[in-house]
Amino acid sequence: MQNKGLIKLFALLFGLVSIYQLSYTFITSKVEKEANTFAASRVAEAEEGYVAKREVVAASYLDSIGNNAILGYTNYNEAKKKELNKGLDLKGGINVTLQISVKDILKGLANNTKSPVFNKALADADAASKNSDDTYIDLFFQAFDNIKGDTKLASPDIFANKGLSDEINFQMSDDEVKPIILRKIDESIVSAFEVLRERIDGFGVTQPNIQREGNSGRILVELPGARDIARAQDLLSSTAQLEFWETYKQSNTSFSTFLIQANEKLKEIVDVERPEQIKEESELDSLLSDVSADSLDLATQVNPLYELLIPANPGSHAMFRAAIKDTATIGSYLRMPEIRRLLPADIQFTKFVWERPSTEETEVIDLYALKSNREGTPRISGDVVSDARADFDQFSKPAVSMTMNTKGAKEWEKLTGDAYANQTGIAIVLDNKVYTAPGVSSGPISGGRSEITGNFTVNETKDISNVLRAGKLPASAEIIQSEIVGPSLGQEAIDSGFMSFLIAMAIVLLWMIAYYGKAGAFADVALLLNILLIFGVLTSLNAVLTLPGIAGIVLTIGMSVDANVLIFERIKEELAKGKGKSQAVADGFGNALSSILDANITTGLTAIILFIFGSGPIKGFATTLLIGIITSLFTAIFITRLLVDWYVGGKGRSLDFSTSLTKNLFKSVNIDFLVKRKIAYVISGILVAVGLFSLFFGPGLQQGVDFVGGRSYTVRFEQAVNPSEIASELNTVFGSGTNVKTYGESNQVKITTPYKVDVEGIEVDAEIQDKLYTSLQKYLPDGISKDAFVLGGVEDEAVGILQSVKVGPTIADDIKNNAFLAILGSLAVVFLYILLRFRRWQFSLGAVVAVFHDVLIVLGVFSIFGKLMPFNMEIDQAFIAAILTVIGYSLNDTVVVFDRIRETLAERGWKGGTNINYAINSTLSRTLNTSLTTLVVLLSIFIFGGESLRGFMFAMIIGVVVGTYSSVFIATPVMFDALSKKITSGEESKQ
Repeated sequence: MQNKGLIKLFALLFGLVSIYQLSYTFITSKVEKEANTFAASRVAEAEEGYVAKREVVAASYLDSIGNNAILGYTNYNEAKKKELNKGLDLKGGINVTLQISVKDILKGLANNTKSPVFNKALADADAASKNSDDTYIDLFFQAFDNIKGDTKLASPDIFANKGLSDEINFQMSDDEVKPIILRKIDESIVSAFEVLRERIDGFGVTQPNIQREGNSGRILVELPGARDIARAQDLLSSTAQLEFWETYKQSNTSFSTFLIQANEKLKEIVDVERPEQIKEESELDSLLSDVSADSLDLATQVNPLYELLIPANPGSHAMFRAAIKDTATIGSYLRMPEIRRLLPADIQFTKFVWERPSTEETEVIDLYALKSNREGTPRISGDVVSDARADFDQFSKPAVSMTMNTKGAKEWEKLTGDAYANQTGIAIVLDNKVYTAPGVSSGPISGGRSEITGNFTVNETKDISNVLRAGKLPASAEIIQSEIVGPSLGQEAIDSGFMSFLIAMAIVLLWMIAYYGKAGAFADVALLLNILLIFGVLTSLNAVLTLPGIAGIVLTIGMSVDANVLIFERIKEELAKGKGKSQAVADGFGNALSSILDANITTGLTAIILFIFGSGPIKGFATTLLIGIITSLFTAIFITRLLVDWYVGGKGRSLDFSTSLTKNLFKSVNIDFLVKRKIAYVISGILVAVGLFSLFFGPGLQQGVDFVGGRSYTVRFEQAVNPSEIASELNTVFGSGTNVKTYGESNQVKITTPYKVDVEGIEVDAEIQDKLYTSLQKYLPDGISKDAFVLGGVEDEAVGILQSVKVGPTIADDIKNNAFLAILGSLAVVFLYILLRFRRWQFSLGAVVAVFHDVLIVLGVFSIFGKLMPFNMEIDQAFIAAILTVIGYSLNDTVVVFDRIRETLAERGWKGGTNINYAINSTLSRTLNTSLTTLVVLLSIFIFGGESLRGFMFAMIIGVVVGTYSSVFIATPVMFDALSKKITSGEESKQ
C-alpha cells in the first residue's frame, strides 16, 4: 500500500480532532452531573415541587460557574455551544412546522382591498388548497385568471396601490406583476424567518434549530430541552401585533341604547335555551344570576346579551365583563352584521376587544370598547416601538417598558393628550387582546415611553419584550405539525439506545474474533475507531443525534463489518491459491475494493435520497448512515490494511484469517442455485400474491398520523389499563375514529384521534389536552394537576403525556407524496448506477425486480400482521426510512454477488450458468456472515432499543432476511434468465 505514512498521519489527526470535538460533550455532561448533585443536596426530596426547585437550583449553579476555566481551553458556557447536539427524542422539547399564511401576505400587499375579484380568488384558492399540491400563490394566480374578466392584478384597488407604487403601476400586465408579487412574498417569509429566529434566540434554550423548508412558506423550529411547552407555542405562533387605542367611557349612553336594541334583535334571530338551575352554584354562576335578576331585572325572559354580560368595575376603562366560557358566544353576537348596524352613528366603528386573562384560574374578563375608524386601524401601531425590555412597575411587579421612535413619540403625546382631555383610557393591545388600559392623570406624555402592566410572571415579560424587539410577523403563523417529547421519555430513549448500542457492539466485536481470529481483532480496532470518527464528525458538523440516528450508527456497526468480511474472504481465497501472506493480503484488498465500493455507493445513494426527502429524526438517521458509510470505508480499507500489513511484516508472525472452528467452513459448498430458481419463483410469487391480496382486499396498512393527519399522544399510567375501555370513553368525547392501543408496557397507551384535525391554533391543542385530562383522570394518581399531566411527570415519576404529535392534513399529504417520490427516486437512481457500472441492463433488471420483491413482501407482512403484533406497526416516516434502508441493504448484497459474477464471467466465460453458480457459492460465506451479523445487531435494537423503534426495526429485520434470500434466489436468476436469452439467441458471443 502506497503512502502509509500519510495515511497514519491522517488517521492520527482525524482521531485527535474527533476526541477534541467530543471533549466538549464530556465536559458539559460532567459539569451538569455536578450541578444536579449540588441541587439535590440543597433541596429536600420531600419538599413540594421538588423537581422544579431542583432544576432552578441546578440552573443557578450552572450560571454561577459558566465562565470558569475548564482544562485550560474552555468553560461550561463555551462547551455547551460545542457539545454533541441531541435531538428532540433524546432530550425532550418541542418540534414544530409553522406555515406562514401567504393569504395574509397577499391581503397585506393589496392593502386589505375590498375588490370582489381579489377576494373571490382568495376564497377559491382556499378551497383548492385542500386538494392540491400546488403552492397557495400558484392557486391564487390560477383562480384570479379564471375569474378576472377585465380586472388586472395591477388595478389601483389591488396591487397598484400606494404601498407598491415604486414597483407596480396600473399599466403593467399580469405576467409582469406576478414575479414582483412572488418576490414580495418570499421577502415576507424571509422576514418571518428572521423574526422567529430573534425570538428563539431570546427564549433561552441551547442549540435551537430553525430552517426554511424550500419555497413552501414553511419554517421548521426545534427547541430541544424546552420544558414550558405552552410558552414556546405562544412565542412561535403569536404575530406580535401591537396596537394602541383610545377607549370609550363607561358613561357613554350610546352603548346603553345599543345594548337594549341588540338584545331585542338577538331574541328574534338566535335560539337561546335557559339552562336548568342546579342546586349548588359556583361563585361565578351566582354572580351571573345576580346580575341577570337584580341588576338588569330581566330574569323572567331569555335575554341573549343581558344574561351573559356583567357591568364593568367602576373606575376601570372597560365597558362590560363576562365569563370566559361565554366570550366566544358574545363575540359572535357582536360580529353579526344585523347587530353591527344597530350601533349609533357616534360609535358605529367601535372595535370590541377582550382582556387577556391574568391567570389560568381567571373566570371573568373585561370587554373593552375601542374608538376606531372606517378602516379599523389603531391610533398607533407597534412598528413605532424601537426598544422593549422586561422591567418592574412602581409596585415592583413585572412589567414591560417600551421606547418609541420619533414618529411614535409624537403620536403617543397626542394620544395621551386626547385621553386626558376625554377622561378615557389607552388600551394597549397585543395580538387582539387588551393587556392593560390605564388612564392618563397628568396631561400629555412626551418622550415616547410607555409601559405594559398586568399580572405577569418574569418569563412573560421577557417573552413580550422579546417579541416586541424582534418585531411582528408579516403574517399569521399556524402550527401545522408538531411533536412534543417529555424529558423523561427522552432519558429513557438515551438509556435504551445506549443499551442496544453496547450489546450490538459487544456481539460484533466477539463474533469477528471468533470467526477471523487475530485478523478479526484488527477489524475490531478499525471498528472502534470508526465509531469514534462517526461521533466526532457528527459533533464537528453540528449535526443532531436522534434515536433513529443511534439506530443508524448501530446499523453501521453491522454493515461496516461487511467490508472487512469481503476483504478477509478474498485474502483467504488468495492464500488457498498458494500465494505468500504479503501478496495474498495485497491481492485480497485489491480484489475486494470493487465490491466494497459498489455495495457502499448503492447504500449511500438510498441514504442521500432519504436525507433529501426525510425530515426530523429520519434525516438524522440518514445523516449518521452517510457518515458511517464514509468512515467505514476509510477504516476498513486503510486502517485494517495498516494493521494487517504491520503484523504480517513482522518476523516469525503468523496471521490466519480464520480459527480452528471456521477454517474449512463453506470451503466445499457447491450448491446449484440456478436449478432451484423456479421453486424460488413459485415461493416468492405466492408470498407476493398473498401480500398484495392483503393490501388491496384484506386489512391493508395502518397509516399513522404522518400520512393521514391527526394527533397522537403517548400516555403512561401508574397501573395497567384496558385500551378498549379508554377508547370507548374517548370516542364519546372526540367522536368515532379515536384509536387507543397498548404501546410497550401494559400501563402505556398510544391515543390517536382525527378530532378537529382541520382546525389550526394552539387553542385546539389546549382543548384536546383538557378533554384528555378530564376523561383519563380516574386512571391517574390522586391530585395530579393538568400541568403535570400534560408535561408527563409527577415529580420524578413519568406519568401523563410523554409525547404528543400533531400533523395537519396538508402536510400529511406532502409527507405521503415525499415518501412515494423517495422510494421511486431510490429505485431509479440505483437502476441507473447498476446499468452504468455493469454495462448490461439485465443486471439492473435483476436488482430492481429483487428490490420490488423485498418491498412488497415487507408491505405484505405489515398488512397481514399489523394488528396482531404487540408493538406499533403503523406506516409513517420511520417505516419509509426502513423501506429505503431495506432497498439499500438488498442492493448492497445483490451488488456484491453481481460483482463476483462479472469477475467470474470475465475469467471463465459463460458455460451455461455453471460459473454463475460458482460465483454465488464463492460469496456465500460473506453473504451469510454479513447478514447474520446485521441481523443480530437489528435484533439487539429491536429488543433493547425502546418501543418507538420496534416497528422500524421489525421492518428492517424482515427486509434483511428477505434481501439476503432475494439476492441469491431472485436477483441472480432474473439476471441469468434475461442474459441467457440474449446469449443463446446469438446477439452476444459466448465468452
